[in-house]
Amino acid sequence: MTSGLLIHHDHGRGPHRGAFGVEPICQVLQVATSTYYAAKSRPPSARAVRDAQLMAEITTVWNENFEVYGVRKMWKELNRRGTRVARCTVARLMKRLGLAGAVRGDHKRPTTTISEALTERTEDLVKRDFTAPAPNRLWVADLTYIPTASGFVYAALVIDAFSRMIVGWRLADHLRTDLALDALEMAIWRRGDGRRLEGLVHHSDRGCQYLSIRYTERLSGAGAVCSVGSRGDSYDNALAESTIGLYKTELIHRRGPWNGLDDVEIATMEWVDWYNNRRLHSACNDLPPAEFETHYRTQTATAILTPAS
Repeated sequence: MTSGLLIHHDHGRGPHRGAFGVEPICQVLQVATSTYYAAKSRPPSARAVRDAQLMAEITTVWNENFEVYGVRKMWKELNRRGTRVARCTVARLMKRLGLAGAVRGDHKRPTTTISEALTERTEDLVKRDFTAPAPNRLWVADLTYIPTASGFVYAALVIDAFSRMIVGWRLADHLRTDLALDALEMAIWRRGDGRRLEGLVHHSDRGCQYLSIRYTERLSGAGAVCSVGSRGDSYDNALAESTIGLYKTELIHRRGPWNGLDDVEIATMEWVDWYNNRRLHSACNDLPPAEFETHYRTQTATAILTPAS
């Protein structure tokens, strides 16, 4: 303990060593001078060297992933990169570095859902079951808001339930149907590839944007079926709410304040690219959504090409 204090003061070049010298201090503390010099010349331990290497890697991963990874995702990502390390070690070093994962909080939000009276043909086809056997079987959509210095900006997201991939998104300074419709058009363009999306269920809340004639006709034209949750029940659209929660926690609240639509749009584009292609997702076996879909397509193609025994 005493020699440790001496070494600390030596490395920090504290005032006592300069004022009194090493030998008088050692005499007062009843520590042999040779003990001090032996501790000073001793090379760093293997653990100290390993910790330094790991902390550098942890810092790199942290910076490359929007500074939002907690211990579990950091541990998973390091091992994906070939760095074999125990989860407890990651927790210890992240604590030393002062790094912690993004934590969702409760934030008051303005109303983005303006309910529309349902027709008898519009039903809840999902019933809170947000699992899907393949891509383009179930999409969920929702709107959210972003406060900026120029006023509220609104975001519309369309998510594929199979992989949690954000397949369409759009930002605007209004809540008109065009906002949701533009996000849908992006999703259809990216996922339809010119083909009809037969068998696709599109699920949303009762917002008038999603139940407008233009929106429902576009879904029908693409071959999709419309599904709508019950009034005022966020659990009926929980997957979309959860993804928007990540968006708000990992980007909007963490990187703000925002000036206006332009800077939020640029940041959202970067975050969506990271989210789809690099962010580990627990619902995808800790793979990024794009990689999860690639694995599915590879396995499906292999099953088709392999003759039955």
